[in-house]
Amino acid sequence: MSDKLQLDGLRQQIDSLDDQILDLVNKRAALAQSVASVKKAQGETVSFYRPEREASILRRMIQNNPGPAAKEGVARIFREIMSACLALEQPLNVAYLGPEGTFTQQAVYQHFGQSVETMPLASIDAVFREVASGNAEYGVVPVENSTEGVVTHTLDSFVKASGVCICGEVMLSIHHNLLSKTDQLHDIEELVSHQQSFAQCRAWLDRHLPNIKRTCVSSNGEAARIAAEKPGLAAIAGSIAAGMYSMTVLQANIEDETDNTTRFLVIGTMPVKQTGKDKTSLLLSADNRPGALYSMLEPFSRHSISMTKIESRPSKLANWDYVFFVDINGHQDDATVSKALDDLQKKVKQFKILGSYPTAVLGA
Repeated sequence: MSDKLQLDGLRQQIDSLDDQILDLVNKRAALAQSVASVKKAQGETVSFYRPEREASILRRMIQNNPGPAAKEGVARIFREIMSACLALEQPLNVAYLGPEGTFTQQAVYQHFGQSVETMPLASIDAVFREVASGNAEYGVVPVENSTEGVVTHTLDSFVKASGVCICGEVMLSIHHNLLSKTDQLHDIEELVSHQQSFAQCRAWLDRHLPNIKRTCVSSNGEAARIAAEKPGLAAIAGSIAAGMYSMTVLQANIEDETDNTTRFLVIGTMPVKQTGKDKTSLLLSADNRPGALYSMLEPFSRHSISMTKIESRPSKLANWDYVFFVDINGHQDDATVSKALDDLQKKVKQFKILGSYPTAVLGA
């Protein structure tokens, strides 16, 4: 058999499989519409999005994937299928820290898929307010970066917020790209970006563009917008901004740390059920006395619960008074976790469960 005939035969098989995939996707979409009809008949009018179910589906697809398709690719494909099907039931409105073209918007799409209505907002506080008021069903905000540390505005917003809870988390690999309307590095006259991006790309910039002026702006998305309007400017931003503003990627992945990751939190108003792989976030405070912190954390050790994070912030109620943000493995409804939280509540001055939610799924 000639190479051409062999290729033609393989392509015909691919075309046949594509037709089957299309048919199955539409059958799934029709079932999603039926689910929506049943829920509406039962009087359910709130969001049909179920974080725990989507996380369970993605984990099952990853676990059952025999290859050769990569696990991350499988997760992305099924995320988009679920997103498109959910949009047929009821489109989601998701607020995020804007403007357009930021890594936070990229985190929205990674978690919810492309078939959502997005609402870029000017501040983290505004995201919390829109979710609490019901103007947005969910919100996405950054909470920590693996190299730069915590986002204090997000933690402080949880101290003030009421009526919202954490419904999920997103782990986004941060890849910085040098974007411009020019085609050559030597044509760049000025760099614009967020100050953290400059910090995270310092070694590459010092080596390749040491004498170019660097101007800080409010976000990477804003940097891309500015650079797209003026020749000679270049921006450091994510790949989503390159497509949004029709810019050339002069150099991809210029970050100094290859495993640079930002964690985002998904906030909403509805509690999330157990999935078996969950995390619980807490807001705590204790009296200022010797051993208070040890006493606060002791129930986790006694009940063999892993604490994955602890961070302190000023309470802003009094000088040198602090609150603690704690993440633990497990769901608040798990029997062991529930017992530990009961014991903990008796030992602290302030106790608030910020949410129990599925841990981030690989690639989604």
